[in-house]
Amino acid sequence: MRRPRVHTHQPLTIGELLELEPQAARHLIQVLRLRPGSEVILFNGDGYDWPARILRSDRRRTRLEVFGCSPPEPPPVLDIHLGIGISKGERMDYAIQKAVELGVAHITPLQTARSVVHLPAARQQKRLDHWQGVVIAACEQCGRRRLPELAPQADLDRWLSKPGKHLGLLLDQRADLSLHRLPCPDAEIRLLVGPEGGLSDQERDTALATGFTGVRLGPRVLRTETAPLAAIAAMQMLWGDFR
Repeated sequence: MRRPRVHTHQPLTIGELLELEPQAARHLIQVLRLRPGSEVILFNGDGYDWPARILRSDRRRTRLEVFGCSPPEPPPVLDIHLGIGISKGERMDYAIQKAVELGVAHITPLQTARSVVHLPAARQQKRLDHWQGVVIAACEQCGRRRLPELAPQADLDRWLSKPGKHLGLLLDQRADLSLHRLPCPDAEIRLLVGPEGGLSDQERDTALATGFTGVRLGPRVLRTETAPLAAIAAMQMLWGDFR
């Protein structure tokens, strides 16, 4: 039986005794119905998996002992930073979840001219916390031991002007270039994807003026939650850890 993977915010060492956070404890005991003696895998984003054993549990508390440590997770072959226009609930959740599974290292939700969703300042942190939960759940499922960075919501212009060496790629159905014609990058890849309505002409021009290269993914128009996943999978196949 596969041991469940559970995220914790606590530091982990072999021999550590700890009480699991309430939400994670409820999932193990009430949903998975694990009992004392059952083994799980803990991770906190430090790059390691930590096998642990449930010592005792009740409706309020679950106490575990860490008894092992995995080798470190190697760094990603590609350093992919996804900048994606904020879209409606399930679409955004799906894009983030699958991007994590496909190996992105950074995700920035972007406010763009055609974004249907406009989050007031009071709701931005709540939504960011929700997306962070999506990231953690995706890591639990796919086996990643390091959490991708989820940045706070940003304006597109600010994200485009971020300094640093990178290959900027703009998904654009009007572009003539395809990914297989690009050389293997030796720096961070910044992948820009618009929201449901796409980027405005001005935003597209700004991205191109700041050094982004427009690329297209074949003859079909893909949805905002599909396009970045197709692009990330293609990049992983061409240059990354799908090879």
